Amino acid sequence: MYCQSDFFRSLMTISLFGVCLAVCAAAAPVEVWVTADSEQSGYESYRAMDGDVKTMWHNQFTGTSAKLPQTLTIDLKKPYPLKGLVITPRNDADENGDIKNYEIFIRDEWFNDATHKPNDTQSANFKGELPKGKSPKRIDFAETITGRYIVLKVLSDHSGHQFASAAEIEVLCGDTKFIAKKTSQAEIERERRLAELGDAATTADAEYTDEYFRLVRDIRTKARFDKIAAETFNKESLILDGDRDPLDVVLRRTQALMDDLRVDRFDRNYNELRDAAADIPVTENQKRFVQYLKVCELRRQIAFSNPLLQNFKELLFVKKHRATYNHMCDQYYGINLPSGGGVFVLKMEPEAFAGGKKPEVRNLLENAVVESGRLAGQKLSAGSFLSPDISFDARKLAFAYVECQGDTKQRFHTDPSKGHWHEGRSFHIFTCSIDGSGLKQITDGTWNDFDPCWLPNGRMAFITERRGGYLRCGRECPTYTLFDMNPDGSQIRCLSYHETNEWQPTVTHEGRILYTRWDYPDRWGCIAHHPWITSLDGRDTRHVHGNFSPRTKRPDMELDCRMVPDSPKFAATAAPHHGQAFGSLVLVDPRVKDDDAMAPVKRLTPDVDFPESQGGEQIYGTPYPLSENYYLAVADFALNKDTGVEWRNKQYYRGGYGIYLVDAFGNKELIYRDPEIACCSPIPIVPHPTPPAMPQQISADIEHQPYVATMRDKIDTLPQGTLSIVNVYESLRPLPAGTKLKALRVLQLIPMSVPSGRPPHETGFREPTAGDSVPLARYVLGTVPIEEDGSVHLTVPPRRELMLQVLDEDGLAVQSMRSSLYLHDGEQLSCNGCHEQQMSAPLRLTSVPKAFQRTPSKLKPDHPDSNPFSYPRLVQPVLEKHCVACHSDERAKNTPNVPNLAKEPIKNHWYASFNELVPKYGFYSYGEPLRTTPGKFGARASKLYALLKKGHYDVNLTPEEMHRITLWLDCVSVFYGVYEKEGGEAQLRGEVVYPTLE
Repeated sequence: MYCQSDFFRSLMTISLFGVCLAVCAAAAPVEVWVTADSEQSGYESYRAMDGDVKTMWHNQFTGTSAKLPQTLTIDLKKPYPLKGLVITPRNDADENGDIKNYEIFIRDEWFNDATHKPNDTQSANFKGELPKGKSPKRIDFAETITGRYIVLKVLSDHSGHQFASAAEIEVLCGDTKFIAKKTSQAEIERERRLAELGDAATTADAEYTDEYFRLVRDIRTKARFDKIAAETFNKESLILDGDRDPLDVVLRRTQALMDDLRVDRFDRNYNELRDAAADIPVTENQKRFVQYLKVCELRRQIAFSNPLLQNFKELLFVKKHRATYNHMCDQYYGINLPSGGGVFVLKMEPEAFAGGKKPEVRNLLENAVVESGRLAGQKLSAGSFLSPDISFDARKLAFAYVECQGDTKQRFHTDPSKGHWHEGRSFHIFTCSIDGSGLKQITDGTWNDFDPCWLPNGRMAFITERRGGYLRCGRECPTYTLFDMNPDGSQIRCLSYHETNEWQPTVTHEGRILYTRWDYPDRWGCIAHHPWITSLDGRDTRHVHGNFSPRTKRPDMELDCRMVPDSPKFAATAAPHHGQAFGSLVLVDPRVKDDDAMAPVKRLTPDVDFPESQGGEQIYGTPYPLSENYYLAVADFALNKDTGVEWRNKQYYRGGYGIYLVDAFGNKELIYRDPEIACCSPIPIVPHPTPPAMPQQISADIEHQPYVATMRDKIDTLPQGTLSIVNVYESLRPLPAGTKLKALRVLQLIPMSVPSGRPPHETGFREPTAGDSVPLARYVLGTVPIEEDGSVHLTVPPRRELMLQVLDEDGLAVQSMRSSLYLHDGEQLSCNGCHEQQMSAPLRLTSVPKAFQRTPSKLKPDHPDSNPFSYPRLVQPVLEKHCVACHSDERAKNTPNVPNLAKEPIKNHWYASFNELVPKYGFYSYGEPLRTTPGKFGARASKLYALLKKGHYDVNLTPEEMHRITLWLDCVSVFYGVYEKEGGEAQLRGEVVYPTLE
């Protein structure tokens, strides 16, 4: 072992002993600060010096794992004479993080580089290698070294992985014993910085000091802003080359605000502050901080002089706690909402925002009593509130409310007429006048109903679990989708027959519904939660952008979309998949061609990266645009890892969201915050133009659908939908050269009717690039011809989620959707081609497509055992007839590499033949998580089809038998056409079985 330093040339001895030395047992411990480059929730850095060997510090190992080297910094708060360290490794069975090679830095003063950590140009005081094992490892300094800061830099660990950990680190300093303050790294940094800024920081508005610290961080990480500059809506919100400290930034952004508002009455004050700032050297932190505070106070006056704020006198919002479960779906289940909050109104009086005053806020429903519904005669005071919406004339309010009463048990069943929760734990929709009078409950039951949205046709859209079904990636989350109803709760109608979750409808200027959909048939579930658009009656549903974007290039989700006044753009929250509806704010222009990246999207708040996909935090939410440059939004900056209160993944955190005026230049002014509960969904109480109500093209005679019932026996009696495709050769990805497309195959996707976390029967092998997503069961409804010019014209059953495939001359699928569509009764839907740009203009045609010159084709039914789909009936009989006997004989001879093509032994609830064919010879992996590569799909991409086509011994399949095999391969080699236990057992026996949800 050896160590060296430019300042100290001394040897360091490492000794092992069974227990740590008890230093200064009688003296009171000295509290110190411990921070680290990275820490895993539950294994925070302070745990390395908390006096408990059963706890430990560990760098992050979930999500985006941290990599070595890692540094752990001990701030003793003042210099001490130091004699060594004792490092006790983790005491469990795991070896990850057992420190091997290390460096130690000791300083009296803080490191003077931008990161406050040693850099490559700074020499370590000591370096060496620790032995492997669980025993405490003592590092003795050959001579006493005085220092305040001790930095342990971990270069490698004995496991050979990228981990660093320590159960305890004891600083050897005579009789002095040190113990870490049990707080977040952000709070430690805050305390340290406040001390550096002097007396002014102790009396300053916390909003300004917090912003100051955030700007210090941003300036240190300027390189990050440089990388996203092209994706940012306004460059002023970035950190620019001339920004030396927070004072520079706020001066520049305040100037941008003044220029945009074109106000000159603040010019004199601003110029005086700017000139005074120029005379203060950047090294004079305390003086420049005082000047920074003065600029912030002036900026606030300027911000609240905005004429857009004069257009309304009151602001409506809800108070609510964050959900107790961090997931994009679970945050809207009533069982996860703590009680507390309400619907509130804030007076927007300019004088209320000056001089530290607080605006007047009143509880809108404080004296309101429900007039109708199950809760008639009661006040809404003990539950939780969600998703308010104000009518276009600003006379009516709608919102969701859960009582937070009753058991929290989830009900599991396959009856579409029943929900999954106690009625007192389900969100229901209420309406009232804007003054709180006339409070009515308009939905009820055992479903969660939320996100009401007033529509220009007099109806109300909302999100509900009444569609039925579950998500497909590992847990027990009921699906909720888009419905509408009359404002009194009558004539409920399903607008979306999509099989997975949808969120937050709003209305576009053109009178269409804009909402968010989770779209992942046959693909990865952590992508594709982006905006979709549909007519007021649910027709012509298309994604707006981002449906096939790689995760690293875009937000995981875009939630709370809302149109910008007098603009074709809309604002949204860039939110995480495993999290709640908070993150960064973005502005989307649907006119910009989607490049599967950021072309249509601009960052409004580049100070916060996209959560999860890019490592950002859940800071901003529920944006309400006043213009392209100004937004009402909520924010909790304490959720930032580097400034404020730590983010606690393993504990319930209520959220400290306050309402802000956010502008595109990077300024944020607090309007209101309740220190006890989060504020969300600010909406100005002001009339705004009613968008046009486009004529309905489906039946105006709306049946009441309190839930989506099975329509198998009645589907043929409904008016059929008509689907028209101009040219299937129009494909974003080129078809194989010389390919002739002859038929269009229509599949029906079956909603998952049992929880994916514990499905009794897996439908088949899970698609590898889809992660843990269960493959959807599917039916083959039939085929229709494709004309020579690529046109298709056909009728399809309505109220069914459909997937399309184009087939070649041999009847093999060349291309397949990894999305879906559905049509309503009598709807006519058209598209340009395969995977077209959804917002693209129609193709310029020189003649009427051939298919459009005749009546629409009717689906020609395919093999009956593909509808409902059944491997036992479709594929196994072919194997029994041609393959099983020979393969059994060869296996009896112990011939190598001969698969078992018989039924037995059944494993994973699948036949032996299925278990052996699919991984090696079938098709179940697209090779990428997003799109299908034409020609490399289904039977064409399988080894089994190639083997049979070439000739396999004396096997001679009839065309009908070969079609059975290729049809199975084109359907991603699934086994079952149902999800339920009873249905699966019946299909395993070879019986015909239909699903409970369609």
